[in-house]
This record gives sequence, C-alpha cells and structure tokens, in this order.
Amino acid sequence: MGIHVIKTPDIGEGIAEVELVAWHVHPGDAVVEDQVVADLMTDKATVEVPSPVAGRVVSLGGELGQLLAVGAELIRIEVEGAGNAVAATTPPAKTAPTADTAAKPSRPAPKAAVINPVPQPAPPAPAAVAAKVPGERPIASPAVRRRAWDLGIELRFVSGSGTAGRVTHEDLDAHAERGGKGTISRGTAQYAERNEEVAVPVIGLRRKIAQKMQLSKRSIPHFTYVEEVDVTELEALRARLNATSGDERARLTVLPFLMRAMVLALRTFPQINARFDDEAGVVTRYGAVHIGIATQTDNGLMVPVLRHAEARDLWSGAAEVARLAEAARTGKATREELSGSTISITSLGAIGGIVSTPVINHPEVAIVGVNRMVERPMMRGGAVVPRLMMNLSSSFDHRVVDGLHGAQFVQALRGYLECPATLFVE
Repeated sequence: MGIHVIKTPDIGEGIAEVELVAWHVHPGDAVVEDQVVADLMTDKATVEVPSPVAGRVVSLGGELGQLLAVGAELIRIEVEGAGNAVAATTPPAKTAPTADTAAKPSRPAPKAAVINPVPQPAPPAPAAVAAKVPGERPIASPAVRRRAWDLGIELRFVSGSGTAGRVTHEDLDAHAERGGKGTISRGTAQYAERNEEVAVPVIGLRRKIAQKMQLSKRSIPHFTYVEEVDVTELEALRARLNATSGDERARLTVLPFLMRAMVLALRTFPQINARFDDEAGVVTRYGAVHIGIATQTDNGLMVPVLRHAEARDLWSGAAEVARLAEAARTGKATREELSGSTISITSLGAIGGIVSTPVINHPEVAIVGVNRMVERPMMRGGAVVPRLMMNLSSSFDHRVVDGLHGAQFVQALRGYLECPATLFVE
C-alpha cells in the first residue's frame, strides 16, 4: 500500500491561496477516481477538487474556513501500489471534529461545530441516553437541527451515532419513538422553552459577502434618494407585450424596462456609470453599461453581470437576466459573469417594501433599488383614480456624485418609466 497526496491546485489568474469551504469525505472513507473530495473558493467562484485515484482517506489537510496556499497538502489517500508519497511520513489521521475541536479552527473564526455533509451509517440507538454536559454542543447538520426543532426534541438529550457523536435523522427517529428525555409533545412544542445555541462560522461565500459589504460601507460615503414612480402604463405595456409574444420570446419583467431607462439616462449622467479607484484617486467612466443584477441564492447574495445593456432590446435583456440568475442560483456562474459591473440593480420583488437603502457594489458609484408595486388612490386631473405605484430607492457615492445629479438621474428614470413609449425613441 502507498500514500497519494492531493495538493491544493493552482486555479490560475495569479491566485496564491484559496479558502476551504467544504469537505465531501472524511478520514476512513473510501473514494473512487474522479469523486469530488473538497470545494475551494476564490472570490465568488467555487471549484470542486476531484480525486485522481481510488483508495481510502487517511487525513485531511485543513479545517473549513481555512486559507490554503496553492501547492499545500489538501488530502492524503491510501492507495494500492506506491502512491506519490512515502507512507512512513504520513501524519496522524485527523478524526472528525468534535464540539471542542470545531470551536477552535486553525485561523480566527467564529466558534462552531463543523458539519459533516456525508452522514455515516447509524448503528441501533441505545436504550438509555445521558445528556451532554452543560456547555457541550451536540454536533448535527442544519437539517437535523431544524427537524429536531419541529419534533420538539432537545438535541443535548439525543445520543449521536455518527462520527464523533454526530446526531443523524435516524437518531432523532429512534429517540422520538421511545419518547426519550427532552422530547416534547407536538401540542406543547410551540410553547416549550428552548435552550439551544448554534454558532455558524462565516466562511466561503458568506465571508466574501461580509467583506464586500464592509468595504463598501467603510470606504463609500453613501447618500440615498427615494422617488415614487407611476408604473400603471408600464405594466399595461409589459402585459400587452407578453400576451402578444407568446412563448417565442423571454417573459418580460420590470427589470428590462428599468435597464433600458438606465442606459438612456446614463447618457446624460455619465459620471454615474463609473468605478472609483480609491487608492489611485481616479474615476473611470464607461461607455459600456455593464449592469450587476443582485441575485439571492441559497448560499447568499451574488451579483452576476449583464454586459452591454446598451446593445440589448427588452427581450434580449430579459433572457440574459434569467440565464444569469439561474447560473448564480445553481453555482454555475463563471468568474467573468460575476465581475466587471459598472452600475447595479437590486430588487426584492414583491417583498420590496416601501423604501430601502441599497449598499453600493464597490468600486461602483451607484445602485438602483426597486421596491414593490402597490395600487393606491392618486389624484389625477382633480379626480381620485387607482394607480400602480412603485418606489425607486437609489444610493450614490457622494465623493463622485453630487446630490443634485443623483436626484436628476432618478427623475430621468422616472420620466422614462412613466411614459414607456420614450424608451424606444432616440
């Protein structure tokens, strides 16, 4: 038998280190060739690392959230034959993290139990369960914790059969069936006292988001301008175009119209379609309008970029927005699709509230926020009539954009959206 060492790969583009965001195997696991063993992240792109060999995992080279240098040892696998490393130099295998070791990662990070994404087969649960000592946190996946909450079970009373005492779904089933200690009847579960605490490490995409938001708020003096827009005519046009287009074209939402309005308004206010290099003290204005579309995913907020909005019609823009959103939500967006925006849009759709204060996507200088549409009684020609209203909440970098120009830009957007025919007039 020999040892094969998988090293942290060189992802390219001059990247010297990557963040370890997921293990798909653990010491003692059998792996086959091309099986994904770990996920590494750089910026907002996640890279899967496959095993080039088949064998048994001997040790792991880091904890979740740790930054690994390119070329550093990632994982050791015992293989048939000589392998590519001397077996005698194999370090002691790392056991699966316990509640104590998980709370002390190798780099500064919030205390948390490291979740094992590959549950081990569970042996029959014991008949009696001893509660964990005070302060000792049970190890369980988020799905197990959520299910325990729904069942009214306190995890500290459940005996975990997984690696290092990890609680599995099977353990919950067995505990509930025998009515073990800490189990609350469904009728009283919603009023029961809960004493669990869950510390979630800020790693991977969530860490990148946190760093980006902190950079934006720390370095950019924001000002936000809010204006209401009567989108009654716009919605009528949108519904009409969707009805006549059938299934041959992409379904139109408000975003393609807003993007077109932004393209036209930015011709008058080029200083808003820009990026500000803080260190060099240089503002670069762009002729191309590359719009970042803030997109919520299961892993956090991502901003894929719709390039050259100035060269797209409504349907092309709608199709590209849908494609980018799907790529972001499924984790298939490329590095190029997640960078290079010159201005951004953020929209919470039907949840959008009345007013929001969007955070600028550094190093851009502006972001346009879309709030929900609401039908309200409005005065028109001396009469009260129902109108569909929507607020735009937009933020600007006050170092680059004067308050007057920011307000005028939003008023230009309002003019185009309230009279949508002007979107198509050059």
